[in-house]
Amino acid sequence: MLRVLCLLRPWRPLWARGCASDGAAAASEIQVRALAGPDQGADLKEREQMSEAEVGVFVQRLRGLMNDIAAFPAPTIAAMDGFALGGGLELALACDLRVAASSAIMGLIETTRGLLPGAGGTQRLPRCLGVALAKELIFTGRRLSGTEAHALGLVNHAVAQNEEGDAAYHRARALAQEILPQAPIAVRLGKVAIDRGMEVDIASGMAIEGMCYAQNIPTRDRLEGMAAFREKRPPTFVGE
Repeated sequence: MLRVLCLLRPWRPLWARGCASDGAAAASEIQVRALAGPDQGADLKEREQMSEAEVGVFVQRLRGLMNDIAAFPAPTIAAMDGFALGGGLELALACDLRVAASSAIMGLIETTRGLLPGAGGTQRLPRCLGVALAKELIFTGRRLSGTEAHALGLVNHAVAQNEEGDAAYHRARALAQEILPQAPIAVRLGKVAIDRGMEVDIASGMAIEGMCYAQNIPTRDRLEGMAAFREKRPPTFVGE
C-alpha cells in the first residue's frame, strides 16, 4: 500500500494528524509513505514572536516529529520539488530515501540566522554524508541544488523538473512502486537491521542482522520466495 502524506504550512496540522506512528504498517502488505508538499521549513516569522520557553517546546515537538518519522516501520520517501531549508531538510533526512528535482534548493541554513539545526540535522546529516562534509555544510549554511545534493549522496535521485512542478513527487511514487512488490516482513526487518546496526560497532551490528534474519526464517514469504525461484515464476508475498 502506498500512502502519500502532503505537508502543509504551518507544521501544526502535521502533528495533529499523527502521521508517523499510527501502527498501520503492521498490516500484512508493505506500506511506503511518500512525503511531499510545498516548500518546507520552519516559519521564522512565527518563531520570532515566541518566548524562549515557547521556542524550546516548539523545537522539542519538532524533534519528536522527526524521530517518529525516522522510527516508522515501513519505508518512507521524501520528495523535494522546491525549497527544503532548515527544518524542511531535517524532515527529509528523517526519511529512509530522498528524491529531489534538480532545481530544488535544500540546506541546513540555521547558522545564517543565528541558530543551529535543532530537529536532528546535526545528527542525521553526518550519518548521511560523513562528519567533515556535514560540518562544512552546517558551518557555512550552504544551499545545494538537487543536482548538487545527488552528487554528494544527500538524495537518492535527482530528476529534471516538469511544468507542473512535481517531478520529484512522481519519481518518489515510481520508487515506491519498486518497493511494494517485495516481501513486507523482509523489508521491515531490513530497515530495522540497517537503522539499529548503524548506531553500534560492526560486531554488534552483525548480531542485530542475525536476530532480524532469524525472525524472517519462519515466514511463509521466505518459503514462497524460494519456491518461486525454483519454479521460475514471480513470487506472491502475503506478509506472513
